[in-house]
Amino acid sequence: MLRVTAIRPAGTISEPEFDSVVLEHDERRLRRKMLRTKGGLDLLIDLPQTMTLSPWDRLALDDGRNVAVVAAEELLYEIAARDGGHLLRLAWHIGNRHTPAQLEPTRILIKRDHVLKTMLEGLGATVSNVTEPFFAEHGAYHAHGHAEEGHALLNRR
Repeated sequence: MLRVTAIRPAGTISEPEFDSVVLEHDERRLRRKMLRTKGGLDLLIDLPQTMTLSPWDRLALDDGRNVAVVAAEELLYEIAARDGGHLLRLAWHIGNRHTPAQLEPTRILIKRDHVLKTMLEGLGATVSNVTEPFFAEHGAYHAHGHAEEGHALLNRR
């Protein structure tokens, strides 16, 4: 089994990846996990602390090759509002329920949940089904994986 020895930020490695792992939003936040590449190889990632992998980060392997991290397509709701103020109020209601959300200037994305859909429509939102990669905001108490120490070489056991 191959081991991940380092995480390299997207755009910092010039050679092409030999394979990729496709991960949903929740799967990209990890510490110790077995991953399977699209090509069927099993990888062990064992980080010193929990971090979030970003799309197109590279997993450096103990054999010198690297694997790209790809964001999976997910079933989401796209939430649209009448105006910016309305969108802010909808974001507050979503956040009040501790729901992961991708916040953009003209829309909010959340994972599909029929209870939240009903609530948001009741608040005047337009809620549509979409399928695309999900990049939810990280809470203030979750360190993002791109802190300097997150990219140091991992312990090799």
